[in-house]
Formats: sequence, C-alpha cells, structure tokens
Amino acid sequence: MPRPLIVLSCVGLTARHLGPETPHLAALAAEGFAAPLGGVVPAVTTTAQTTMLTGALPREHGIVGNGWYFRELGEVWLWRQSQALVQAPHLWDNSDLRVLKHFWWYAMNGGLHATVTPRPAYHQDGRKSPDIHAHPQHLKQALAAAHGGFPLFQFWGPGAGIASTRWIAESFCTAWDLMKPDLGLCYLPHLDYDLQRHGPHGPHLAANLRALDAEAGKVIAHARARGAAVAVVSEYGIEAVDRAAFPNRVLREAGLLAVTRNATGELLDPACSRAFAVCDHQLAHIYVRDPADLPAAREALTRAFGVERVLELGGRAELALDHPRSGELVALAAPGCWFAADWWLDPAAAPDFARCVEIHKKPGYDPRELFLDPHGGRLRAALALARKKLGMRYVMDVVPLDTGLVRGSHGRPPAHPEDGPVLIASERAWARDAWDMTDLAPLWRRHLLGA
Repeated sequence: MPRPLIVLSCVGLTARHLGPETPHLAALAAEGFAAPLGGVVPAVTTTAQTTMLTGALPREHGIVGNGWYFRELGEVWLWRQSQALVQAPHLWDNSDLRVLKHFWWYAMNGGLHATVTPRPAYHQDGRKSPDIHAHPQHLKQALAAAHGGFPLFQFWGPGAGIASTRWIAESFCTAWDLMKPDLGLCYLPHLDYDLQRHGPHGPHLAANLRALDAEAGKVIAHARARGAAVAVVSEYGIEAVDRAAFPNRVLREAGLLAVTRNATGELLDPACSRAFAVCDHQLAHIYVRDPADLPAAREALTRAFGVERVLELGGRAELALDHPRSGELVALAAPGCWFAADWWLDPAAAPDFARCVEIHKKPGYDPRELFLDPHGGRLRAALALARKKLGMRYVMDVVPLDTGLVRGSHGRPPAHPEDGPVLIASERAWARDAWDMTDLAPLWRRHLLGA
C-alpha cells in the first residue's frame, strides 16, 4: 500500500537556508535528501505551484502569472481561485486519489476531496471580515472550533506575520486527520514577508527562519506520526532589490496607455489602451492591442530604466510563456529591480485604493502593501479602526506609495541554483543532484499510485 504524501510549500526557502536556524528542515534533509529545484518563469506562486502539480510548463497549463489580462472581459484579474483556469491535467486526474489542498492555488471549483483557502467576507457597507472557504462544509466548522478564526490580516498586509502561518500549519494537521487524504498540500508563507520587506539577508533572517522552521516542524512531525512521506518545496528564492521600474508610466509617456478619471482618481483603462503592463514582481506582461504598435512599445520599454529584456514571439517561447494569456511582449526586470504597476504621473492623481491593501482592484502585484506608511499610516489606521468599532464607514488607507521601501523581490531566474527553489524529501530513493519542477508531478503520482 503506497504511503500517503504531504507536500509542504515553504515560500522563499532556498538551499542556503538549511542549517542551525532550521533544525526540523535540516533533519528532514538528513533523513532523506535536499537538492536544488529548477523553477519556472515567472518565479511566482501560482505559476510555480501549477507547474509542480501538473508537470507542465506555462505554455501548456496557462498560468502565466499570478494574474493576467482577460481579453474577453477587458479586465485585469489577479489571485483568482478556480482550478478550472488550469489547462493541463493534474497529477491526481484519472485516479481515485483523495487530495487536500490547504491554501494552495487554485483551490476552488476543482472537485477535490477537500480544500481550504482564504476567502474574506465583503460586507455591503464596505467592511471586510476574515474568513475562509472550505469543502466539505463541516471541515470549515471543525477548523474554526479547533483553531479559531483565520487571521487574515496577518496573512497579507502590513500586519503579515507568523500568526497566519501558524494557523495554517496547525489547521492542516487537523484537516489531515479529519479528511484522511492520500495527498495533502500545505502552504506556509511566513518567510516571504520579511524577505520582501527587508531583503534576503540581514539580522531579520535568522528569526524568520526559526519561526518558519518551527511551524514546518509541526507538519513534519504530524506526517511522521501517521506514516506519511514528506516533500518540502519552495516556489522561488528572494532577490535583493533597491529600486522599482515603472513600465506603465513609460507606456503612458509614449502615448500608448490610456487612463480614465472618476471620483476615485485616475484609473488604468486597459480596453482603450494601445499598450499597458500587468506587473507581477520582476516580470511584466505587456498587452498590445494592435500589432502595428509593437515596435513603439518594444522600443520604449527597451530604453526604459530597470528593464533587462523585452521579449516577443521566440523570446516568449524561450521562457515557455508562448500562451494566449501572455502579453504580446514580456519584460524582465534588471537585477536589483522590480516592476511597479503605477500609471499615474502625479501622486495626487493616484486612485484611492493605491494606498490600501486591495489585491483585486490593483492591476498588478504591489509589495508596498506589506508596509505601514511611515508618514501617518499608524494614525490613519487607528482612526479607521475607531470608525469601524463605532459602526461607521472607514478607509484603511495605510499603504505607502514609496517604492524604495521594498528590499526583496522575485520572478527572474535565480543567479545561482542555491538561491532558487529547493526540494527536501524524506524518501532517499528520490535523491539526485537536482530536480526540475516539471519532474515532481510524475514522481508524486508514481509514489501515490505505487507505480
């Protein structure tokens, strides 16, 4: 009878992190092995996780980033939840395997044995309350009874920290025992937060490694006690950055990007733009409506600060991003840079949500949401909380616009394998010098089906 398998995603973990500060992860590596894990581009969560679970590249599975421009709708959407967006078979397809997805993407609309994923409640008066979606329904009730409510505001935003990772690790163990899956997927994001805030090196690193390792150790111990195999993976390593590039401002100044204005400020107008960028960490998809505008967009971006390469056609194929969801052009940030989605030229024209944690309204990823604005953010947060407690409308506009605060990013291929993703596993029979993400789905399927 094949052993069940727990796959633990420790975001931002690299081979260089294994050592005295990570005793549980290091012990797992000593029991089995650790090896560099060849990743994908963009090196971002949804693309990497989907590649690991399908064994396919973005050109096949279609997850070309954490979000993209939905041409049919004329809208940019990030962080969608439906597994039906994945266009390649998963490793459990055409089998009777029972799968528990615990905070892995994509977690909904997949017909899995069990799923748990963050799903805030949006009230009619504008409030947002922490919540999760879980299937089956009794699982949500059991997790709330055992662990309390999910600490959403410690999962993302200025308050992001170890509390959310602890809740995920401990609730995963409960969900595993309740649902008894063959394959359990658990996501531990803690290391990602401060490495984006402060960079991949410095005095903050040791404490963050110890905190992550303690929670990973709980899941590893749970797996051992129940006879399950364990694989620890990461999706990317964090690269030091100290400046941002602004592809959308470049395209606007070239006369290619259109904006519209309303009571909230200046808004990007994708459907009316000749070219615009969906920025995702260190990669940007550039959507160009008319092929005649490709030379102008390419030239403007090639000359722009912070852009290392601008790829089209064969260049996109080189990165396995030759998929209809990709932009007509793909831009990679230069070393030490990340891409900000900002399109406004005057801070006073920025839309009101620019200063808020608003992952669904922003047409690009914004790491500044991890920071509390040093210029009055704490006071604004206190006033907003007071209004909330009084039952009044409020705006939690505490996010800074200063891109210089961000010290870590990802998305580019790592300069060295030791700075990229890592695979740590309990099974010595799997040991080899290096693995690629595309190898994992067939490996895990063979293990689970006894082939």
